[in-house]
Amino acid sequence: MENILSTAYFPPVSYFVSLRTEQQVTIEQWETYTKQTLRNHCHIYGPNGEQRLSVPVVKVNGNHTLTKDIRIALNNNWQKIHWRSIETAYNKSPYFLYYKDYFIPFFEKKQEFLLDLNTRLLETVSPLLRWDLRIELTENYQGLNLPAFNQKKETTRPEEMLFFPEYIQVFSSRTGFIPDLSILDLIFNLGPEAGEYLDSL
Repeated sequence: MENILSTAYFPPVSYFVSLRTEQQVTIEQWETYTKQTLRNHCHIYGPNGEQRLSVPVVKVNGNHTLTKDIRIALNNNWQKIHWRSIETAYNKSPYFLYYKDYFIPFFEKKQEFLLDLNTRLLETVSPLLRWDLRIELTENYQGLNLPAFNQKKETTRPEEMLFFPEYIQVFSSRTGFIPDLSILDLIFNLGPEAGEYLDSL
């Protein structure tokens, strides 16, 4: 069965686990946008533990706005805040200097639509995992067949269903290992071994 997922901002490790054996991912763009989900936020490991980063969005048609029409609010400095938080979290990780240039442009250039931002991020991340992934968008409403990613991370956490082997995180000696964070955590801490880690799950 074809995996149809929601769009996601720097998705968690479990999002990629669900696709690891696939050559293609289809993103549902015709769904009614659901707020407070992974569509517009991610979780990283900051100095004080798990930290949530949210992209501010504008629902142009209120609660009936489709995901494809969700715009990014441009009247704030979220990009600067997000990149500063990512730097603080990972500038001492083994591979931050090696990979940071892949991501900096996303925090310098304004993006109009959330779906476009998330799709380009997925296209950027996949090769870093040594993964040739084709990304397509639904042509009409199909629905999601992996509902765990349709929920708030705080209420439905896929790590409850998966075992995540521990790896060294920048602040894990301070507050312990935190599983299933943004794929950024895996890339900056494991580098070229990130794909092998996904294979093991």
